[in-house]
Amino acid sequence: MPAFQFHALDASGRTHKGQLEGDTPRQIRQQLRERGLTPTEVSELSGERRPSGKGRRRTRLKATDLTLITRQLATLIGSGLPVEQALGAVARQSENARVSGVVMALRARINEGHSLAASLADFPYAFPELYRATVSAGEQAGHLAVTLERLADYTETRQALRQKVSLALFYPLMLTGVALLIVFGLLTYVVPQIIDVFASTQQTLPALTRGLITLSAFMEDYGLVLGMTVIGAGVSGYYLRQRPAIRTTQHRLQLRLPIVGRLIRGLESARFARTMSILLASGVPALEALRISAQVLSQQPLRQAVEQAAVRVREGSSLHAALDTAGVFPPLLLQMIASGEASGRLENMLERAAAQQERETETVVAALLALFEPVLILTMGAVVLTIVLAILLPIFELNQLVQ
Repeated sequence: MPAFQFHALDASGRTHKGQLEGDTPRQIRQQLRERGLTPTEVSELSGERRPSGKGRRRTRLKATDLTLITRQLATLIGSGLPVEQALGAVARQSENARVSGVVMALRARINEGHSLAASLADFPYAFPELYRATVSAGEQAGHLAVTLERLADYTETRQALRQKVSLALFYPLMLTGVALLIVFGLLTYVVPQIIDVFASTQQTLPALTRGLITLSAFMEDYGLVLGMTVIGAGVSGYYLRQRPAIRTTQHRLQLRLPIVGRLIRGLESARFARTMSILLASGVPALEALRISAQVLSQQPLRQAVEQAAVRVREGSSLHAALDTAGVFPPLLLQMIASGEASGRLENMLERAAAQQERETETVVAALLALFEPVLILTMGAVVLTIVLAILLPIFELNQLVQ
């Protein structure tokens, strides 16, 4: 039975929207009138799809929403509920209209006779290729519930890692922003008013004070221009990064940085290992798993290394030897892959390697933040002390002249 999205008005003029199932839009309008609502718009959720793919919706789901949907589907299907009924239960459970609309559209496609993987393909922006390929492999193998459990674990692990890094970086970034605002306010508002006091004394000001006056005058006259320049440079850099050659060069430079490069390499390696693990465990062929795993990497050098490794594996090379040739992946990851290939437990070793890389990344982030916070406080203290000394030195000299 198709699903329809509706907009309707009640007796007081308030707008109501949601999804209902029915054979025709006319039937949906009748259902709304029976509820005391006046329908203003009724559209079929699955009706926007076109054979050419141009009409596929660009609906996106948040990582938390995707994680919740996957876990609910895994639980319901694992308990023996048919996919169509499980999707209906998830749609009714969701309080988010966008999520409910997507799930209802999936249910409508399945009622029309399509598989879950084919239905997910209608929403490529909501369900990434990794997700769709894993579900397809689970359906073909007859282990959809187990596959969804793995997907739920995978999405929850990625979301947890992302949240840990984001929360860890939030305080230092906020502290840095506040510190810069304080310094900017001192230089553009406080310092000029205090310096005016010394202008009438006709005394020779210390070099530190003269330097502060020059910097304050520059910020007062060109602060707006400087800010606009920084914003313009950021916007230009964003658009320049869209060019593959420039983005690849930037990524190569980032990977060569002493600490930042290690952090990025660890995050990308964990993402690659966990993606490969879930794909292989779900029955996806190794070459297809390599191709999909390359797409989830954000760093161009690492993505190119995986794509080249796929070519070597197709030619008969082992996975660890193919990845080792690129020289961009951590040695521990390569050793665990080699051990997994030798023991025939590659997906398990990849999962362990991903967990190891994630733990190492969390350790590096914690160490960096533990070092960054006191350094930032000391730096801000030095800046404020310099400003205070530049203001107090003329006062000390004036006192000596009076005495």
